[in-house]
Amino acid sequence: MSELPLPAKGIGGVSRRRFLAGTGSVLGAAALVGHATPAHAQPRLADTPIPTGSHVPALVIGTGYGGSVAALRLARAGVDVHMVEMGMAWDTPGPDGKIFANTTRPDYRSFWLRTRTKQPLSNFLGFPLDKDIPRHTGILDAEDFAGITVYQGRGVGGGSLVNGGMAVTPRRENFAAILPTVDAAEMYSTYYPRANAGLGVTAVDQAWWESASCYQYARVGRKHAQRSGFPFVFVPNVYDWDYMKQEAAGAVPKSALDGEVIYGNNAGKKTLQKTYLAQAAATGRVTVSALHKVTSVTPAAGGGYTVAIDQIDTTGATLASKTVTADKVFFAAGSIGTSKLLTRLKATGALPALNGEIGKGWGDNGNVMCGRANHMWDATGKLQSAMPTAGIDNWDAGGAFAEVAPLPTGIETYASFYLSITKTPHRAEFSWNPATGKVDLSWDRAWKQTSIDAAKTIFDKINSKEGTIYRTDLFGAYKIWGDHLTYHPLGGAVLGGATDNHGRLHGYSGLYVIDGSLIPGNASVNPFVTITALAERNIERIVAEDF
Repeated sequence: MSELPLPAKGIGGVSRRRFLAGTGSVLGAAALVGHATPAHAQPRLADTPIPTGSHVPALVIGTGYGGSVAALRLARAGVDVHMVEMGMAWDTPGPDGKIFANTTRPDYRSFWLRTRTKQPLSNFLGFPLDKDIPRHTGILDAEDFAGITVYQGRGVGGGSLVNGGMAVTPRRENFAAILPTVDAAEMYSTYYPRANAGLGVTAVDQAWWESASCYQYARVGRKHAQRSGFPFVFVPNVYDWDYMKQEAAGAVPKSALDGEVIYGNNAGKKTLQKTYLAQAAATGRVTVSALHKVTSVTPAAGGGYTVAIDQIDTTGATLASKTVTADKVFFAAGSIGTSKLLTRLKATGALPALNGEIGKGWGDNGNVMCGRANHMWDATGKLQSAMPTAGIDNWDAGGAFAEVAPLPTGIETYASFYLSITKTPHRAEFSWNPATGKVDLSWDRAWKQTSIDAAKTIFDKINSKEGTIYRTDLFGAYKIWGDHLTYHPLGGAVLGGATDNHGRLHGYSGLYVIDGSLIPGNASVNPFVTITALAERNIERIVAEDF
């Protein structure tokens, strides 16, 4: 759920240059531009339900990374933009005075239209964690397909609302395997720096990190990694580190230090609401309809596209069905949302000229989780920051990078917890099921064994060196591996296949894909910086040539 490693020299002896070419230019650009200003200073996109019969020059479906980039750059080019978001605006406090629920106390705000939570960590110390909740348009969608559950953010800001904020640029030498049709030199000189600057990416103060009690768990992870000969690498983040220092000092309300992450963060994290979307709001050219779901896109008789939209309430019930027209439509509903919608529109005849690559090339970014039971002398700390800062790199030798992740339970667990990103060749395909009226995904749970084997190249060695064992109480009874999920869905409308090399859908003029569905299944790192950078690249060309 977080983003992968940017190593820092001085801790662990790992050079920046070894892991990532061009790091200085990426973070240097962020430093020159400056990171996000405090939340209270940010203009916010007002939730403005679009009237039926409206006409808009550009309609953006989704408000995550790709959609936010598109909206900002279009608006700055003088184009009026309307964004349609299935989730809530997340601008109203709940009964506890906070907008988002705490990770350890999920409630009606936590899950998307479920009556029982489905937490990624389902068990702890032998006890199941899930509980009944009221059905509500909550922030985290645990969407079930055959063989896999895909976790996605729901609300204005998309995945930025629910991830751990770790922001990584992949190693340049790996880039050709991620996006083979894209010019790497251009990405690393222009678009990755632009994305990091726009997202407000910064590095943790390592001197502070060394003594901060909230990162004891990460320092234990470093010790174990290094004792087994693995590089320990630091990762930048979009969290406001000055705010976290104040949290630790007791000077401000706790946010990351109160375990706030997968159900939203109330203070310190620079989500898209505080960065790209705030800048889009400041143009005066961008509006958004929250709790609106696009159901159809068809060519309009007079040119452009007719878009059918259902307005829903917080129980998921339809309040109104609307029809609007748009000159151009940008699909930015995320890998799952965009792929499902395009698969259905092609199969049902709404957009029959879409090509045969629609729905193909989907992957889970090799996500797999596990925990280790440490000795009593390796306490990981009662207080753990929910924003991870580092990981263990065995990508070249074993095909895995393991984020040293928090377990912010508020009690001492003596446990180390990891989210691994792994090399995996497996790709699934979306297809329309007319019998059920739904889109299916051809994922096979057995494919996760590739990811488990890659992760084991790290943790088997550490356990052997430390005399420790795997935790078996986190994902069910006597189950070591969290192999049932992904936080990083990618693919389904792959660049250069379903679209041209800048995201224009084949078969239709004025239809674009600009989100993670363009990336074929594996990014080698956690993907949000790459999704943002690719969107910056694509929209620059689209604005120049199509508007």
